[in-house]
Amino acid sequence: MAYDIQLADRVREYLAQFPHLEIEEKKMFSGMAFLINDKMCVNISGENLMCRFDPAREEEIAERSGYLPTIMKGKAMKGYCYVEPLGFQNPDEFKFWIDLCLEFNERAKSSKKKK
Repeated sequence: MAYDIQLADRVREYLAQFPHLEIEEKKMFSGMAFLINDKMCVNISGENLMCRFDPAREEEIAERSGYLPTIMKGKAMKGYCYVEPLGFQNPDEFKFWIDLCLEFNERAKSSKKKK
C-alpha cells in the first residue's frame, strides 16, 4: 500500500522543530515509519497516521475524532491506533497526535534489533 507523501512531509516538518531528536525514516507496516531514538514513534499508512502511545490512555484516546483501533493478525494492538484524516485536519489536532507519540516515545521500549 502506498502512503500519503504530503502527510509524511507534514510529519517530517513538525519533527524538524526538535533538533535533539534522532530521527530515522524506515518503510514499515506498509507505510513510512518515523523512528525516534531507535523506537517506532509514528507511521504513515495510506492516508492515515498510525500512532504509538501509552496503552494506559487507550480509553481516553479511543474517544478522539478519527481514531481507529490497530488490528494486526486479528488482534487489537494496545498502545497503537490509526487516525483517519478527519482526526488531524486542523493544526491543533495534528499537533495533539504527534505530541502524544513523542511523549510516549521517551518511555517506550525499543524493539530488539535483528542480527
